[in-house]
This record gives sequence, C-alpha cells and structure tokens, in this order.
Amino acid sequence: MTEPLTFSLDEDLALAAELADLADAISRDRFTAIDLVVSTKPDRTPVTDADQAVERAIRTHLAERRPTDGILGEEYGTEGSTIRQWIIDPIDGTAGFMRGIPIWGTLISLAIDGVPLVGMVSAPALGKRWWARTGGGAWMTDERTPDAPPMRLRVSGVAALADASLSYNSIQQWDVAGHLDTLTALTRQVWRTRAYGDMWSYMLLAEGLIDIAAEYDLQPYDMAALAPIVQEAGGRFTSGDGRPGP
Repeated sequence: MTEPLTFSLDEDLALAAELADLADAISRDRFTAIDLVVSTKPDRTPVTDADQAVERAIRTHLAERRPTDGILGEEYGTEGSTIRQWIIDPIDGTAGFMRGIPIWGTLISLAIDGVPLVGMVSAPALGKRWWARTGGGAWMTDERTPDAPPMRLRVSGVAALADASLSYNSIQQWDVAGHLDTLTALTRQVWRTRAYGDMWSYMLLAEGLIDIAAEYDLQPYDMAALAPIVQEAGGRFTSGDGRPGP
C-alpha cells in the first residue's frame, strides 16, 4: 500500500482554494442555465449535471496533486485512503441551485484520520468564500469588497437562549427525525427563528450574525467543511445529543 504524502495544513488549504476556484468556474456557468440537466438519485434527492461536473473536476485535480489521498464525494462515493481523505459536496443546496436560488456552495474538506482539519466553502452566487484550518482561524472574503483583506470570523457573544437567533433549516427534517416537539419547544425559548438553509446557516453562525444552526439528516459531506470553520470561529459543532464533531 502506498503511504500518503505529507503536506502542511497551509498547503492543503491552498489546494482547497484551487479546488474551489475550479468548482466556481463550472457551477457559476451552469447556474440558471436553460439547458441544466436534472435527475433524481435513488435516495429521491435531485442531482444536476453541474453537481456531477464539479465533482469530476475536483477528483481529476486531486488525482494529479494528491495521488495518495482518498476522496469521499456525494456523487461518486469513496475512493482510496481514509488516512488523508478529501470530503466533497460539489453543490450543497442543489434544490435551490436548480430553481435559481443563490444559496448554494461547494464544500471542500480534508479529514486526517477521520477528523476534518481543513474547511472551504465557496458560494459564487453570493460572492462569498469562507475557510479555516485547525489552529489558523476562520476567514471570509466578499466580492463586494474585493480590495479588502480577508476578514477573520468570530461567533457571536450571545450567551442566553432568550437573546439567540436560531436557524433550523426545515420543519420537515425535524418532523421526519421525530423531533418536531423539540424544535417547537426550542423556538419558544429563543429570540428569533429563521430557516436560512444549507451551508449558509453555518456560515452566518461563524460570522456571528446568528447564534444557533441546527438540523437533522446530514451526511459527512454536508458537514465536514463546515466544522473547522465554525470551530475556528470559536463555536461548537456537535451532534443532536451533544457529541463533538460531525
């Protein structure tokens, strides 16, 4: 078995940015395209030709730049090592993407021995990108201020539920998971509730603009890139019953 090559987390983060640039070039071009091809996967979730093209391009680039690393992608599954594994959601928010809603993005993470240490979230339709690597802080750029340096992220200082803003993603998810009563009880304790949805909830959390993001029925590729960003911004990322990590 070939041993994985050794790279610093800064080198891995730089590669994640390259992958995000590659993904953006494909997804931005296909967003609102009149010939966008949409099909339904066996789990009844939608997939577009853009999802597939982005993941194929990322896999090809990784095969060239990190040939001994493994990959877990939403569209094409697991391949190679799990010691150093890139975890990819080519378009998080496909349902919105195919309807022309701009809240979607590419999620790229590197997990080492199962722990996500690098996270990159690129949302070209929003003109924003967020990233982090363990020990290096969480950062964001915004195309509206192209000359500004990257902004360091910090979660809010809100400490009481009564003052907190909650994003719960969707009532259906909580209902199917059997926790609708829990959600209802929680909404009665917080200041404000909204369902921002998909990766955007967690990036708003990392920016300190909301205080809680919670949802059910997530897969590793939905979470791996988000966790380092939230954690490096000073937040916690846990399961529904409080266990650390994605």
